[in-house]
Amino acid sequence: MTIKTDGVAGVTDADFGTEVLDAPLPVLVQFTADWCGPCRQLAPVLGAVAREEAGRLKVVRLDVDANPETTVRYGVLSTPTLMVFRAGEPVASMVGARPRRRLLQELDSALSR
Repeated sequence: MTIKTDGVAGVTDADFGTEVLDAPLPVLVQFTADWCGPCRQLAPVLGAVAREEAGRLKVVRLDVDANPETTVRYGVLSTPTLMVFRAGEPVASMVGARPRRRLLQELDSALSR
């Protein structure tokens, strides 16, 4: 069963450059897998963050099993890994599920750098 979340688009190895690296806004990427329990717990949190930060941040998910090239390129070893990309560069990385408030705090510090 694929994890679907409103406001969180899926990206692939093929469109990662266009959707993430070339995006005008900072992008939060969730490296995820369908079999990952904590990823499922994080899905509604990411949906809420995508809605709340819509004008300031784009939120996407990348399935690590289906997209090994991007997963390896950014050294992702466990799921969920969250990475913030700004101007094509990773500026923050977080591993593991977290509550919405903590995620928003971490995003604030990443986006204000």
